[in-house]
Amino acid sequence: MHRTAYNRRVRGDLRRRVMGLPLKAKVSLVWRMFRDPKVPLQARAVLPAMGLYLAMPFDLVPDFIPVLGQLDDAVVLAGGFALFLWLTPANIVEEHLKALE
Repeated sequence: MHRTAYNRRVRGDLRRRVMGLPLKAKVSLVWRMFRDPKVPLQARAVLPAMGLYLAMPFDLVPDFIPVLGQLDDAVVLAGGFALFLWLTPANIVEEHLKALE
């Protein structure tokens, strides 16, 4: 099997397993991976950057706009966590998933 197809299959399997976790386990997974020195720095940098964006008083869509103001924060959270997982090598995600499952 071609390496790219294999990587996509492995990533898809990991994505399904992560999405199947309860919220508390997802938070635990991200926290465990964030503290792991094997996770690349660029992946770990996503979480503080995400926190800074959410803490800033300026947003792409201001929070006083009903629904859309909160929706952009939710999109940043979901996208940030997805980017964090995507930038982390699959074997590290697998290791932490096994520990939680």
